[in-house]
Amino acid sequence: MACEVAAPVGEPVNALVVRKLGAPLNRELALGAIAYGGVTVYNEELLEQLDMDESQLTSVREHEQKELGRRESVYRGGRPPPAIGGETVVIVDDGMATGATMRAAAVVTRALSPATIIVAVPRAAADAVERIERVADQALALATPEPYLGVGAWCAQLPHLTDDEVVAALAAAAPPQRSGAGGA
Repeated sequence: MACEVAAPVGEPVNALVVRKLGAPLNRELALGAIAYGGVTVYNEELLEQLDMDESQLTSVREHEQKELGRRESVYRGGRPPPAIGGETVVIVDDGMATGATMRAAAVVTRALSPATIIVAVPRAAADAVERIERVADQALALATPEPYLGVGAWCAQLPHLTDDEVVAALAAAAPPQRSGAGGA
C-alpha cells in the first residue's frame, strides 16, 4: 500500500516492520505491538480486561519477536533503517482497528528524529485515530465507519503478501541507483 501512495509523488519507500501481539484466542485482537529497536507498546485496557498473566504475554511476545527479526532480515537485507532525521515521514497501513501496531511504528519512527510524522490509512476506528494523534503529528483516515469491524471487513480483497512479494515491491519502489565514481 505504501508503494502505491509514494509512487505518484516520487518519494522513497522503506519497510518498517511491526508485529502485532495478538491475543491467544483471537490473533487479530491486538494486545499491543513490537517493532525495531525493542520498542513494545501495550493496549493496557485490553490486557486488564483479559486478565492475562505475564507468562502468557511473554510467550506471545517471544514468538512475535522471532518473526519480527526474520522479516527485518529479509525485507532490509541487513541494512539499517533509513536516515530520516529532519524529514517528513508518512507511515501507511491498510487500516487501523486498535492502532497498536501503528502506535509502535510511530514510536520507532519518532526515535529516528523526523521533523514530522503523518499516519495515513484508508479506514480506521475513530478511537484508534484519536490514540495515534497522541504519538504522531497528524493522523489521516479516509473513513472512520462505526462500528468498525476490523480492517478486512472493509476490503474486497486483503491478501497476505509473501516475503518475495514484499521484497519485489520495495525493490520496484527504490529510487534508481546512481552510477559510481567517474561513471556516466
